[in-house]
Amino acid sequence: MKLRPLGDRVILKRINAEETTKSGIVLTQSAKEKPQEAEVLAVGPGFVDGKEIKMEVKEGDRVLFSKYGGNEVKVDGEEYIIAKQDDILAVLEK
Repeated sequence: MKLRPLGDRVILKRINAEETTKSGIVLTQSAKEKPQEAEVLAVGPGFVDGKEIKMEVKEGDRVLFSKYGGNEVKVDGEEYIIAKQDDILAVLEK
């Protein structure tokens, strides 16, 4: 099944966090905070209330998103986040 975002929404796939700290301490699943870094998988057409807005991200971008932004969904056993463009804080560039 394929997800296609509507309006100014984007589909994000969370990038897994480090399993160990810099000092070498291994973190358990319950001790780890969910990462706020994700890859953009799909971008909506950019229409809100009938007006076109510029979409600032594109497929393949690595982004930081708001801690409580978006909705987590599970499709075919995979977890995704459907978020509004406003929930994206920054694009990570090399």
